[in-house]
Amino acid sequence: MNIKLNQLDSSLKKFIAVYIIVIIIGLTIGLIYLSQTTSITPKGTIERFSGSEINESEFEIVDSYPKPISEMLITTHNHILGLSFIFFSIGILFYFNTIIKGFWKIFLMIDPLVSLLITFGSIWLVRYIDTQFIYITFLSSIVMYLSFYIMSFVIIFDLILKKK
Repeated sequence: MNIKLNQLDSSLKKFIAVYIIVIIIGLTIGLIYLSQTTSITPKGTIERFSGSEINESEFEIVDSYPKPISEMLITTHNHILGLSFIFFSIGILFYFNTIIKGFWKIFLMIDPLVSLLITFGSIWLVRYIDTQFIYITFLSSIVMYLSFYIMSFVIIFDLILKKK
């Protein structure tokens, strides 16, 4: 297939660019929500899923309770299904870019899907096995979002700024 993003019809280029911008906005709002609920720190994220630490010697009301399995399941289900469709559509469009080729093209296309599984799998490990798995959660989610943003901006650059 010899389709190139920068050679598409002008109206299709605009449609794809608007689609990418809407997805960027949606994912960025999700990250803002994440910062509000976890402060994007290991401690905040652990507390979000495993609950607040309680000092047994004092009477206190916990800030956050451990997530029950039903909430863990629905969170994992919604994120894996929703984000996999987003990453698939971005990956397909990215495939036709004319800027990044070879190993990095394949890596950027596949990584968000693999990192998605690692991120949400490690959240389960944080909740039920050991809080030290939070560092895997952080690393995989950073790589996942970086890949997403790189692909998105390359697509937009190729569609709008790069000449045929």
